[in-house]
Amino acid sequence: MGVEFKRGRPLLTVKDSLEELVRLANTAGIDVIGQTYQRLDRPDSATYIGAGKVEEVKTLAGELGANVVIFDDELEPRHQRELEEIFGEEVKVIDRTALILDIFAQHAQTREGKLQVELAQLEYRVPRLTRMWTHLARQAGGRAGGLGGGVGVRGPGETQLEVDRREIRRRISFIKEELEAVRARREQHRAKRQQTELTVVAIVGYTNAGKSTLLNKLSNAQVLSADMLFATLDPTTRKVVMPNGREVLFTDTVGFIQKLPTQIVAAFRATLEEIRQADLLVHVVDVTHPHVAAQIDSVEDTLAELEVDHLPMVVALNKIDRLVDGADLENQLVLSAPAVRVSALTGEGVDALLLAVEAAMVRFLKPVTVLLPYQRGDLLSLMYERGQVDGEEHGADGVRVYGRLPQRLIPYFEPYRV
Repeated sequence: MGVEFKRGRPLLTVKDSLEELVRLANTAGIDVIGQTYQRLDRPDSATYIGAGKVEEVKTLAGELGANVVIFDDELEPRHQRELEEIFGEEVKVIDRTALILDIFAQHAQTREGKLQVELAQLEYRVPRLTRMWTHLARQAGGRAGGLGGGVGVRGPGETQLEVDRREIRRRISFIKEELEAVRARREQHRAKRQQTELTVVAIVGYTNAGKSTLLNKLSNAQVLSADMLFATLDPTTRKVVMPNGREVLFTDTVGFIQKLPTQIVAAFRATLEEIRQADLLVHVVDVTHPHVAAQIDSVEDTLAELEVDHLPMVVALNKIDRLVDGADLENQLVLSAPAVRVSALTGEGVDALLLAVEAAMVRFLKPVTVLLPYQRGDLLSLMYERGQVDGEEHGADGVRVYGRLPQRLIPYFEPYRV
């Protein structure tokens, strides 16, 4: 069930967004047997969609034998309660957020990923607990909320609700503590990784764009890659030897999607911080998707939300092996960074992509001139390995070096700048 609001400019039309919702449902193991939508000025205060549409959906679900109705937007708890009351106990009402959370729960493999998903699910469910106990409230003769009675007449529904809320909040606190510990360990690993001063490239993109396949091709890794949404959730980092012989770390990250639930962004904070710590981004784009431009906009919006849109970027126009003609992609798409055509599946264009990554790295290096004492040969080696040396002069006091460095390495050389 989709809703098209007359105001606003969504990335996808309501029909296209519903097609994406169908793919999400299929990924979750749900068979979709019907779909519909409605145009509205604003959501209905009680049922999100209009009363007439509610009856139409109820009738349609009954005729088709559907036992789940999925809404393409996140429903308020009151909307969900009212709709399930109308549709009856045989029909479950879920929204896009709950569906994505369920997919994440199915695909999380590591302990961290499972904790992150559980946290997101619990925080989503807390305000929606009430409807789970309405049958007990009815058994209490309408007094479950203390209506018309005093102490001792509250129904078991409210009692159980309070117990459940306490248990869930206790569990949420425990998970947050566990994730902070995981985050601390991740910071330690990241600090060790930074001590090696290897450049970090984060692979980002819309879900199912081919990020994991690209990482596999670059590094001969065995990361799960499948033609489904959110096939991989846990970040994977692999070392890649660049054309110039330098080693660079490439990290595969969780895919983005339009209307990405805020609970997911919050719960996967530690994972998404891998993107924030990167030196450069490779934005993988599925050029065969009918709504590729909208997907690019969605990814760029999410990167801006994560405050990493300032990082240098290279765009990988992926899946060119599926193109039937030599489409002028670079001019058809509005791209904010240099683009390279690649096929992560066949390897076509991958060498050119690595050259473009190298060029982008050099382009964003900061010019420096330093006078290094002869005993600081380690810094001279570091400059050759991680930066670019344009020239050097040997003198009595040391080596004067003209070159360029990544911004994060400059503090090491600050005492010797001239």
